[in-house]
Amino acid sequence: MNTNQLIALSLGGVIGTGIFMSPGYFIKNAGAIGTVIAYLIGAVLVCLVMQCLSELSVHQPTTGAFHDYANQYINPGVGFVVAWLYWLTWTIALGSNLLTMGVLMQRWFPQEPTWLWCLFFGLIMFILNIGNLSWFSKSESITSWVKTFALLFFIVIVFLMVTIFKLPLTLAN
Repeated sequence: MNTNQLIALSLGGVIGTGIFMSPGYFIKNAGAIGTVIAYLIGAVLVCLVMQCLSELSVHQPTTGAFHDYANQYINPGVGFVVAWLYWLTWTIALGSNLLTMGVLMQRWFPQEPTWLWCLFFGLIMFILNIGNLSWFSKSESITSWVKTFALLFFIVIVFLMVTIFKLPLTLAN
């Protein structure tokens, strides 16, 4: 994998598919300010965790994952649980991503059931993962850049709506 693909993977990993659907739910329930505060708190927590992991990896580089640090510095049982919880998190995230893609496709193809789109995209992911690494890295890089540019496009549109067109940021009832 080249540097461009690794950058795209990191950006695409941060920008999940749920970012295109979840903020509406959060704004509806917590309001605009509450949503911004929640995202800021989450961002601070992620930065703190990443700072801790970077210090641990500089102090003791390892070929394993971060659960190795929990295994060594806390307890082998904690390392075991951390590894399995990490796997479970990505398993749930995969299901959430497939469901999000199915719901979004439902808007364009309302006659097709959501589960069919979930199965379709799941098969595409499976085929890309069992195939050559170059297929996987190229497809992940392309989809990550699409998500990144879509998010930037939406940010620019909202900025233009607020500054140039003077539209208020309110929710319609």
